[in-house]
Amino acid sequence: MTIKVISPGLATTVQDLGRPGYYHLGIPLSGGMDRFSLQAANLLVGNEPGAAVLEAVFMGPDLEFTQDATVAVAGAELPPKLDGEPRKTWSSFAVKKGQVLSFDFLKEGARAYIAISGGVDVPVVLGSRSTYPLGALGGHQGRALQKDDELPLGGGAGPGDGRAVPAGLQRMPGNPAELRVLPGLYWHRLTEVSGKNFFSDTWKVAPEADRIGYRFRGGRKLDFVEREQPFGAGSDPSNIVDACYPYGSIQVPGGTEPIVLHRDAVSGGGYFMLGTVISADMDLIGQLQPHMPAKFVEVDMEGALAARKERHLLLDNIAAALA
Repeated sequence: MTIKVISPGLATTVQDLGRPGYYHLGIPLSGGMDRFSLQAANLLVGNEPGAAVLEAVFMGPDLEFTQDATVAVAGAELPPKLDGEPRKTWSSFAVKKGQVLSFDFLKEGARAYIAISGGVDVPVVLGSRSTYPLGALGGHQGRALQKDDELPLGGGAGPGDGRAVPAGLQRMPGNPAELRVLPGLYWHRLTEVSGKNFFSDTWKVAPEADRIGYRFRGGRKLDFVEREQPFGAGSDPSNIVDACYPYGSIQVPGGTEPIVLHRDAVSGGGYFMLGTVISADMDLIGQLQPHMPAKFVEVDMEGALAARKERHLLLDNIAAALA
């Protein structure tokens, strides 16, 4: 069973929950930018939560099915259409052989996750089917989809119509988005006033926002505590001796525009990190469009762990609602 790509959309890739274990070699996790929506879409069609799906950014693809299947679209409000007839997001619907899935204009969010019963059955590379486009690794030929591609599917018609994630269990960023941050190892490099400004200011997503990282602008410039330049560090006050970068870490080159590293980020470099966006809120960043406002909110480790537990519970509740 395959699906034929009539039109690929803007930047549609195959993604699952990523390939952990290779970051020390410079190969990032990759996987869905919004892992919560990816897992919810899979649950709707009867897949394992981490099965491979299609991640569509801003614009959806046109896909022709060669066999019956069940489909669900979660995440961004990118309304699906089946042979031109509207279908709901966050809900499952049956697709018959020969039908074409297409999409209306984006109404909310940035990334939609298209789950198909049986999953997208591209080869497993280093334990994952996720696409890492910068390294031409995984997914379908290591790249975004193109016209006339054919994607193999795991098969199976799936549960069909009628499954839906209740509105109270859906998760999308607010306006402004609130991104919780655990201050990091280099927080002491900021002046006290700058640290307070970082959390009190409202920032906006810059146009430079992709799978590698999201840049934010609009807040006040950050000032650094004076120091003697360390051996091996650059001359800018935001430079450090090269260090490892965790996912979600926030760099502020020159103290001007924070950059949150995301799923395809590099694994190290010479910019200080003022903190890290907690894992529970990384999904929300993946749904932010350019120019959307965001606030960074300080939390401690206890708050970060509680947020992670709450997010897992939300997915458990979805699974229970669909059982």
